[in-house]
Amino acid sequence: MNESRNVQRGRPSKPIQNPGMIAKSVILFLQRFMNETLAKRIVGIILVALGMTYDQVAELTGLSKRSVCAIKSAINNGDIDSLFIVTHGGGRTGKAKGFEEAIVEELEKNNYHTRQQIADMIQEKFGISMSVSAVGKLLKKTASGG
Repeated sequence: MNESRNVQRGRPSKPIQNPGMIAKSVILFLQRFMNETLAKRIVGIILVALGMTYDQVAELTGLSKRSVCAIKSAINNGDIDSLFIVTHGGGRTGKAKGFEEAIVEELEKNNYHTRQQIADMIQEKFGISMSVSAVGKLLKKTASGG
C-alpha cells in the first residue's frame, strides 16, 4: 500500500542505486556548455542544498572537501554569485616584479657565474632578498621572455 502511494506521488519507491554515476553523467553533460570546475560546482551546490554531507558531495563530484565547505559557506552567506566565477589560484606576486628588466640589464653588463652571486647582487643593488631557487625561476622566466 505505501509503495503504490509513493509511486502515485512521484517518489521513487527505492533509493537510487548508483548516485555517483548519475552525478558524473550530469557533470559530463554540463561540460558541454562550461568548464569542468564550474560543472562540478553546480552539481555540488545542488547536492549541498539537498543536505548531503561534505564527504558525500566530495566523493560524488570530485571536488575537495575544502571546496565543498566553501560552497556551503557561500550558500549560507547568500553569496552564490561568487561560486560561478572560476579563478586560477591566488598566488602572490614575485619579489622582483617591476625590477626584472633592470636585473636582466645588470646581468648582461657584468659577469656572474652562479645563482648565489646573482642573488647577492640583487640584494646589494635592489634591496630584494631572494633565494637561489627564486633566482633560478627568475632566470628561466626572463630567458623565455615571459
